[in-house]
Amino acid sequence: MKFTDYIWQEALPVYEKIQSHPFNQELKEGTLPVEKFKFYIYQDSLYLADFAKALALAGTRANSSQELLDFLQFAQNAILVERALHISYFKEYDIAFDGGKAPGCFAYTNYLLATSAYGSYEVAVAALLPCFWIYKRVGDYIYANQKSPNPYQNWIDAYAGEDFAKSVEKALAICDSLAENASESTKIKMTEAYLTASRLEYVFWDSAYRLEAWEV
Repeated sequence: MKFTDYIWQEALPVYEKIQSHPFNQELKEGTLPVEKFKFYIYQDSLYLADFAKALALAGTRANSSQELLDFLQFAQNAILVERALHISYFKEYDIAFDGGKAPGCFAYTNYLLATSAYGSYEVAVAALLPCFWIYKRVGDYIYANQKSPNPYQNWIDAYAGEDFAKSVEKALAICDSLAENASESTKIKMTEAYLTASRLEYVFWDSAYRLEAWEV
């Protein structure tokens, strides 16, 4: 069994909760309230800015020049997606550029940045993987089961598209390659990092659905 197959099974209950979450179910049906989608898009733009930094940080610790290039490309893609959100969704939905990170976004981005800066390269790669893999799985699920026409079609198409699929496959291959040469203790830490980031993926969607705000 490949390492990524193993960690997918370990985190499968988390993914199933993400897939069945009202945010994704209502997005699939096209019934998600616009204010919740707007909240999500704004938080996603903040997330992607830090995700790009975490990817670049991890890349600087790569074991090969090819993996460095891969992670820098991942980071560039995240920045391009963030800019596209600003150009399209922010204009279409009249989203304000203020408010800052909600608690869920704050927790997730800070975990990724800290892990990429202070964890091992192997652990950083595992922590960054859910944003690729879970989004791809959710995008594919929604694309295959959506009600049409859907007001959120552009978002659905982006995460079910071939370009994103290629990035996901590359990230999976890097993670498997690292695990093959890792010690058992490192693989345990990689699994824990993948699980933690997967849980934070759930927190991020739940935060958007609840329009989460700081209580104090």
